[in-house]
Amino acid sequence: MAEETMKDFEKELEESYKTMDTKEDPDAGKWDVFEKMLAEKTVAKVKITEVVKGGCIAFLEEVRAFIPASQLSTQYVENLDEFLGKSLEVVVITSEPAKKKLVLSHRAIEKEEAKKERQAKLDSVKVGDILEGKVDSIKDYGAFIDLGDGISGLLHVSQISNQRVKNPAAVLKEGETVKVKVTGIKDGKISLSKKALEENVEPKDPSKGFKYVEKGVASTSLAGLLKDIKLD
Repeated sequence: MAEETMKDFEKELEESYKTMDTKEDPDAGKWDVFEKMLAEKTVAKVKITEVVKGGCIAFLEEVRAFIPASQLSTQYVENLDEFLGKSLEVVVITSEPAKKKLVLSHRAIEKEEAKKERQAKLDSVKVGDILEGKVDSIKDYGAFIDLGDGISGLLHVSQISNQRVKNPAAVLKEGETVKVKVTGIKDGKISLSKKALEENVEPKDPSKGFKYVEKGVASTSLAGLLKDIKLD
């Protein structure tokens, strides 16, 4: 998980601590625990006790902590009041004992879970697999296909069809369901092809272009060879 910095939500922090008694002297040992939790990305459970400008307040080990609105979820949070009274799993992302500022994040946990799910899905995809997905976006060089569970692959313009395609948008539409074949996986990137599915049709055997019908029974005996020869 990428570690956030105080600059990302400095204003929200200042707002949340305006009414806090800065002379409070919490147990220094607790801050040592927070430092360890930060280093080890330890997951804790807290309850939202207050909604303030820019985020929510919760208490971790009886120490006031701030959860910025941007750290409540990977999704945009429109109404902070919906979180009041809710319990959330969080990790410490900023711990500053000198300023008595403790910042928590639930979003970081969601991101990590999504990352694990995506990796599990990616690990299950193999070259040669035939999958169904939806056209997520179209570019000049091809289209990105949503394969579900946060996985997508690139359908290059050269792999759309056996017919020459100059503009992917001319043959594909966003939201359209397509069947594709996985042709490559490298560094977490998946290469797809529709063309490969068309090529699965067995080519015609040139030797089957004509049909020879043999009449009679072939023979290599001398009598057979001389059968139709008349001698004077």
